[in-house]
Amino acid sequence: MGDFLVYTIGFPITFLLLVMGMALAARRILGLRIGLIRTALMCALAMSIATSIFGEATAEPSAALISVQLGLSILVVIGLLAFAEIIVPTGSIPPPTEWWGMARRRIARTRRYSRITAIAFRHGLGPYLRGRERTSTGLSRSLRLALQDAGVTFVKLGQVLSTRADLLPQDFVDELSLLQDKVPAAKWEQVRAVLDAEVGLDAFQEVDPEPLAAASIAQVHRAVLKSGAEVVVKVQRPDVRATAEGDLDIVTRLAEKLQRTRWGSALGVRDLASGFAAALREELDFKIEARNIMTVAAASDSSVGLPHVHLSTSRVLVMDRLDGVPLRGASEDLELARTLLRFVLRQVMLDGVFHADPHPGNVLLLADGRLGLLDFGSVGRIDSALRSALQRLLLAIDRSDPAGLTDALLELTSRPEDIDEQRLERALGQFMARHLGAGMRPDVEMFGDLFLIVSRFGLSIPPEIAAVFRALATLEGTLAVLAPGFNIVVESRSFAAEQISERLTPESVQRTMAEELQAVLPMLRRLPRRIDRITGAMEQGRLSLSMRLFADERDRSFITGLLHQVMLTALGATAGVMAVLLLGSSGGPQIAADVGLHQVLGYNLLIIAVLLGLRVVVTVLRPRS
Repeated sequence: MGDFLVYTIGFPITFLLLVMGMALAARRILGLRIGLIRTALMCALAMSIATSIFGEATAEPSAALISVQLGLSILVVIGLLAFAEIIVPTGSIPPPTEWWGMARRRIARTRRYSRITAIAFRHGLGPYLRGRERTSTGLSRSLRLALQDAGVTFVKLGQVLSTRADLLPQDFVDELSLLQDKVPAAKWEQVRAVLDAEVGLDAFQEVDPEPLAAASIAQVHRAVLKSGAEVVVKVQRPDVRATAEGDLDIVTRLAEKLQRTRWGSALGVRDLASGFAAALREELDFKIEARNIMTVAAASDSSVGLPHVHLSTSRVLVMDRLDGVPLRGASEDLELARTLLRFVLRQVMLDGVFHADPHPGNVLLLADGRLGLLDFGSVGRIDSALRSALQRLLLAIDRSDPAGLTDALLELTSRPEDIDEQRLERALGQFMARHLGAGMRPDVEMFGDLFLIVSRFGLSIPPEIAAVFRALATLEGTLAVLAPGFNIVVESRSFAAEQISERLTPESVQRTMAEELQAVLPMLRRLPRRIDRITGAMEQGRLSLSMRLFADERDRSFITGLLHQVMLTALGATAGVMAVLLLGSSGGPQIAADVGLHQVLGYNLLIIAVLLGLRVVVTVLRPRS
């Protein structure tokens, strides 16, 4: 009984120690961090294999044979782990603790897939999904209707795609531009529950149950604060966040699959989906919209009215109610149209933060005669480098300069390595001759031809710049309501000329020179001492040039990895040759029956050669992160 207890207690401890040893050896030899469960399974299998091979030989163990047995066991474990790592890399299968959550998400995703597929078939997209249809007649309209019925995420996706004239044919762009996210209002009980949970109903004197407007993400209600201020309350729909997250998961997975195709990789589908998901998640957080309003207001003048934010949470936003009428009910006013255009252009070109969706529903004619902007959930941001490149692009268009337009366009876009710049410049010159020649009246449609050139030469426009052109295209429709016949390109060129003139005034030039001088002054102070050191070293013959090879960490890492693999391969090959020579020799003292010392050494060297070879194979074949 005592022996049995010792066995039952000692065996698990021995097994655990063996598993830990195998895991440590596998990680050191293969250079991988392998999970304990996988290592334990492979260790148990290796032990059974080694026992079956050496079952009879272990009756009379010796130190030499034990080393061979142990080496063979490690070899079997490492071989099995290497095979498993190549077929199913570590991390590709989540741990068992996450399986239940994954199963639930997969079921929910499958249900959503079936709903979306049913919507697609209902709008006649079934043949296209099966790959049988070869004609595109009516495809753009069917796609637009399907996206509109699929819900908020796909409506927003269609709206984003409508801005990518560099990726889609013009008929798809025109059709997707008609997408609207207006839906029936949610029940007041649901809206009231969200409002009470986020800010509390005691913050208001009253809230009108009838919404002023309802969209797919939120709806707006009139309200009066305790202070007596008239406000509007933007309340997020109760179930929109969960629905959007599930749909974004589908969009991301689809983008990952398309990224593996040649055209998907060329278009950067993964980056497009990532940018879209980030933008939609921002739009679902009303705190971000509140910050957007305050940022735009801080950088703007009073020519256009903006709402003042009273309080905000992630799902509720309380703002001043702008006193005005919808833009479609206003009379024609050219000066107001020019003011709105300049307001947006100043945001784009100077401030870097702009209203990305200035459609007529987001613009009001206020009681004081000004225009007011609403809904800052969709706001674009461009950094100073992109703003400078965009300014140079517009300036080149204004001057009809193909070379300048080529340089600015290459700064704005992600350029392929094999682009023919001379051919691109000729194409842009022809583009300018068609749209900017004498007697021509340029309009926003010329940017469609510019996008075609960008697409033809394999350039990729950043999402930030695409958002700028989308905002300007949307603004053109708004300005057409306010002042029919308003030419946004001509007025934009006038704005750009004014900005250039402002920069060339004596005060502006003096300020720019002072700023530049402040930047280079520390370097100028150190310059005389450095020149003196250089001339002194030249006189004494001590001037030398030091150049560091492989200064870049990536180059050093590549060379180190390459040398590491070459050394392992050479050592493995040497050990293999020595093992063959020792196994073929008959000398040396006998360790056991028919087993000599040379054979034992040969087997151990052979095991080492195989282990080193496995290390090289795993390093070469495992996927790079």
